[in-house]
Amino acid sequence: MRAVEIRGAFGLDRLRVGERPDPKPGPGEVVVRLRAASLNYRDLLMVRGHYNPRQPLPLIPGSDGAGEVQAIGSGVTRVAVGDRVCPIFAQRWLGGEPDPRRLRSTLGGPLNGTFAEQIVVSEEGLVAIPSYLSDLEAACLPCAAVTAYNALVTEGGLTAGQTVLLQGTGGVSMFALQLAQALGARAIVTSSQDTKLEHASQLGAWAVLNYDQEPQWGQRVKKLTGGRGVDLVVEVGGGGTLAQSLAAVRVGGRIAMIGVLSGATSELALTSVLMRRVRLQGIMVGSRDSFEALNRLLEVHQIRPVIDRTYPLDEARAALEWMASGSHFGKIGLTI
Repeated sequence: MRAVEIRGAFGLDRLRVGERPDPKPGPGEVVVRLRAASLNYRDLLMVRGHYNPRQPLPLIPGSDGAGEVQAIGSGVTRVAVGDRVCPIFAQRWLGGEPDPRRLRSTLGGPLNGTFAEQIVVSEEGLVAIPSYLSDLEAACLPCAAVTAYNALVTEGGLTAGQTVLLQGTGGVSMFALQLAQALGARAIVTSSQDTKLEHASQLGAWAVLNYDQEPQWGQRVKKLTGGRGVDLVVEVGGGGTLAQSLAAVRVGGRIAMIGVLSGATSELALTSVLMRRVRLQGIMVGSRDSFEALNRLLEVHQIRPVIDRTYPLDEARAALEWMASGSHFGKIGLTI
């Protein structure tokens, strides 16, 4: 099979498309013929060596993928040959709370990932694809959509009539925008590019704001909400944006910490968290149970991912470079 690999050392210039032996399923295992994958910022960090500098190489990157079952091992009962499936991100996290063992079973590091023609996984590490979605659309779900669902629903408890602040217009934030609308909530979207904000408005954002033009955007959000603040912030910036998120969230509100695009450290007056009873919750994608719950919501509302660009597998480096530029809106796909 053909696969994209990081060989020898980390770096985008170290990515190679090579040949590997076709995988064979063992007892309880399944070989999936992947038809599509999608990119996450984690994949870029992994390739650069910033996510886990001690990750053993060679490695097939890629956290998201979709395809059909090609072969099954003995004892497999959950799926059959020909079924359309997505591998889950954390292969051992089927339900309940995460633990170190479950969080060490992630695709694209430490396990080989989805930038390949085939992948072998446990039958337990698969979910059925919603029937109305294409393979490329389904490949956008395992990380970004599950993360957005957990941030809004599982941990965020977002309900109809509430307001959520979404930072940026990447994959997680655009899924969160669509899910918020399905839940009957209002979404405020931030970006530094007016063209992206216009697109977000067309997708149903209740309000938008350019954080370059309004550096103290937390106070602007307060005004938009009549001085109350938002119920939930989907925080993807990290160190550089957390202070403004705290200014934007209501008393007793929640901040779902997802990314650290603007830095991994921050100096904060912790009294603002303490006195205003703000809940700061880290989000690490989610379990198989969460993925299946997400799919039920998607089916009801027929939600389709926002896909910015698509590249063939051989151009995985160009796709990652596009992600690194920050110019994308929504997800970036790979066809396999």
